[in-house]
Amino acid sequence: MTVTSIHPRPEPADVARVTSTAAELLEVLWGRASTAPASASQLRVLFILEHHEGINLRTLADHLASTPPSTSRLCDRLQAAGFVDREVSPTDRREVRLYLSGPGRAFLSDLRARREEALGAVLAQMPAAGRDALLTGLEAFCAVASAQIHDHDESADSRTA
Repeated sequence: MTVTSIHPRPEPADVARVTSTAAELLEVLWGRASTAPASASQLRVLFILEHHEGINLRTLADHLASTPPSTSRLCDRLQAAGFVDREVSPTDRREVRLYLSGPGRAFLSDLRARREEALGAVLAQMPAAGRDALLTGLEAFCAVASAQIHDHDESADSRTA
């Protein structure tokens, strides 16, 4: 009996894109379970802000499993680098909303492109059947990890509301 894939033979760039997404999700999941070095923490902040535009500092701290003062210092460094913008909330002058800046978005775009290029070089040397299997597995992983992160974020949001 022959098992056929539901996917056409993927190109290395397609697999690289899915693998990069899986790596981002792994960084989020791993970051919640351990303390990461500052550069990894900063990257986690940028990924969170990309998906949760305009969140406040306390909510970001909850996503990072950190304290507001530590998160504020982390955001200070990212703001100084030009990657994060802070705006006072129009409804509460005491609340500050956090946004990924244009340079922050450009940084993430460049990071993803460099990751995909590096992954593509490795994946291009894999046999097509290996890329098929990897892609299928990573798609399943991404679906489950995304749902888990979404559910976690929703429960965190309901606790802070």
